[in-house]
Amino acid sequence: MPLTYDQISAITEKKYIPKLVDNIFKSTPLLQRLQKKKSMLDGGRSVIQPLNYAQTSSVGWYSGADTLNTADNDVISGAEFQWAQIYAAISISRRDELMNSGDAAKLNFVKSKVQIAEKSIKDTVAAGLYNAGTDSKAIVGARTFVSTSNTYGGISQSTYSWWQSNVDATTTTLSIGALQTQWSNASINGDSPSVITCTTANYDRFYGLLQPQQRFMDSETAEAGFTSLMFNGVPYIADSKVPSGHILMFNEEYLHLYVHKD
Repeated sequence: MPLTYDQISAITEKKYIPKLVDNIFKSTPLLQRLQKKKSMLDGGRSVIQPLNYAQTSSVGWYSGADTLNTADNDVISGAEFQWAQIYAAISISRRDELMNSGDAAKLNFVKSKVQIAEKSIKDTVAAGLYNAGTDSKAIVGARTFVSTSNTYGGISQSTYSWWQSNVDATTTTLSIGALQTQWSNASINGDSPSVITCTTANYDRFYGLLQPQQRFMDSETAEAGFTSLMFNGVPYIADSKVPSGHILMFNEEYLHLYVHKD
């Protein structure tokens, strides 16, 4: 059988670059935005968000000694959300740990595995932000509440129209007009979406719709390492976790990531 090493390979070591290059994890701008304003909680069986879902019915004009309508009506309810748990297993044999030590260890094996596990959790959470609720153990995702027929937070969207999102499932060609229509549908008295996320394909299509002088960028998003365009003054960002064909408009005033302090 031939020799394994020739005269050069037998006496010359390989040169390793002391940095682990990320070739799998992609950008997750929505998760990064939510992490900036995440809310820390210290416990509870579940998380309940109080909701004002109706107007007070006893309201109106009156004159002098008119009899006023003082009838009461329910105007407050609550959406309930269960805690979700996530893990990443780190398996390291003692043999591998011993071999990856001393001068032979160009990268720390244990630290590298921990870093990859942390990125794996982050990547899974980022994908979960867009899930459709098919996994009951996962975090509640956008396609659960960006709907008109799901049960979200224990409340049926089919039963209560005020709990439905604005969804356009028919438009097949991206246009400024189509975006503006959905923007208007999701806006009330200046309370409008604060960020738009989309696939790379729909980012490129939107880029192609804009005149060169209108390709404004969002400086805050750029500082976070992501490239974005602007639509109606808010960032329009490509997110690798957005499902194919989707464009989502979020008002982050009502979008929160609740995390247990431990």
